[in-house]
Amino acid sequence: MNASIQENGKIDVVLFDFGGVIAEEGWKQGLKVIARVNELDEEKFLQEAIDTIYATGYLLGKAPASRFWSALREKTGIKESDALLTNEILSRFHIRDWMIDLAKKLKAQKITVGILSDQTDMLDKLNQRYDFFKWFDHVFNSYHLGKGKRDSSLFDDVTRTLRSSPERILFIDDDPGHVDRAGKKGWKTIRYVDRDSFLREMEMILGRRF
Repeated sequence: MNASIQENGKIDVVLFDFGGVIAEEGWKQGLKVIARVNELDEEKFLQEAIDTIYATGYLLGKAPASRFWSALREKTGIKESDALLTNEILSRFHIRDWMIDLAKKLKAQKITVGILSDQTDMLDKLNQRYDFFKWFDHVFNSYHLGKGKRDSSLFDDVTRTLRSSPERILFIDDDPGHVDRAGKKGWKTIRYVDRDSFLREMEMILGRRF
């Protein structure tokens, strides 16, 4: 481990959220398109989708995508097929190449890097398209863990899996609730807003430019 990282940043693990951090937020953008096509209020539809993905258990791998889409159709009246609806979301997750480059730089500095995401099997499908898992040491996905970031005990689970201590983990997420819960568990955190402010915070925490 580089001495400056140990002494200044004291970080040896960096975990990235996927949608909204590693990639553009395809989930929200895709759902808003679906709402417009069906002449529905975008924000209300988005909230219905969030409630439904939890209620059906799809987010935590306890139900298939078909159950989620069926329940959402029943609640909102959308008509499109599962395949079309899924593609509206998947097609909007555009990987940020500069984030992948950052993960590579961190790994070169002997820092463990990982993904920590509340995602479904869509994350696996995206990896099949773009082959980005290979750049990360760990992929923590709610669909496979059976637990999401709304449950603060998830951060304890991940800390144990990493065999690290909370203060040596840096977590980047665009959701303020997730950032808050991680921070309360002792993790260092950055709420991602935009590239410039994010890189400034990374520089401050790790003591170097990226």
